[in-house]
Amino acid sequence: MSEHFLYTEKYRPQVIADCILPTRIKKSFTEFVANGNIPTLLLSGGAGTGKTTIAKALCNEVGNDVMVINASKERGIDTLRTKITGFASTVSLSDNDARKIIIMDEADSMTVDLQSGMRAAIEEFSGNCGFIFTANFPSKIIEPIHSRCISIDFKVKENEQSQMMGQFMKRVMAILDKENVKYDNAVLASLIKTHFPDFRRTLNELQRYAAGGEIDSGILANIAEVKLDNVVEFLRKKDFKSMREWVGTNSNMIDSTELFSKLYKSAEQYLQPSSVPQAIILIGEYSYKDAVVADKEINIAACLTELMAGCEFK
Repeated sequence: MSEHFLYTEKYRPQVIADCILPTRIKKSFTEFVANGNIPTLLLSGGAGTGKTTIAKALCNEVGNDVMVINASKERGIDTLRTKITGFASTVSLSDNDARKIIIMDEADSMTVDLQSGMRAAIEEFSGNCGFIFTANFPSKIIEPIHSRCISIDFKVKENEQSQMMGQFMKRVMAILDKENVKYDNAVLASLIKTHFPDFRRTLNELQRYAAGGEIDSGILANIAEVKLDNVVEFLRKKDFKSMREWVGTNSNMIDSTELFSKLYKSAEQYLQPSSVPQAIILIGEYSYKDAVVADKEINIAACLTELMAGCEFK
């Protein structure tokens, strides 16, 4: 019996071949395995796209001793002085010749002090230990770390989306069959399309809906795409109370990344031309904050409040 309860952990791929990625990206990791050597890597891309999964699967196949550090929690210089140095400087316990690997997960949350210290650590421990950094926002990683890494962007091209969604659909069906959960294929397809390419979010949503024993059309109202018309009308009328109520009602059902993206793409539709540049700057700032804020509902409400106060609507 698996020791994991969450689908995201219970069914996390253990080898590169089982990871769902565009062929052009997967090829690089397959070559690293074939060579038996993992270079210093910076894996970037949106949330839930498989960066950490790939890093773990890569180390698993090569046979590295691995330490995973959640850099959003252990983000200060003390992490380097204690955990990183202690692990990287000792001899591997594995029988093979593979170096140790430290996976710095969510590395874009590291303090500047820790990032600066990592520059020397990458070189100092290169013979015994390698590093894999994962980041949603690579722009938050300082240039000296970028220059020491092979960067791989997990962004999916438009012509790759259908194939990847099809592969993930098969994976999801296999998981639900194993969990004895009944499902409607059309509903699964809708859920995958809504949250793509965030595989983690999709699996978490599936597990939530599966608690009732069946995933059918009854959940379609909950996975509908973000609709802006209502909230834009509140912003236009400066109706702060209704906007707050909309955010409170919808914040648990909408993807904040999707919301910010739609606000950006729809700016010219809803705003006077003179307000569009200001709106884009605001949306960019709050989208950037979204990955690290403690309360996403407050972040969304703050963004909409600034748009309401500072922009002129058509």
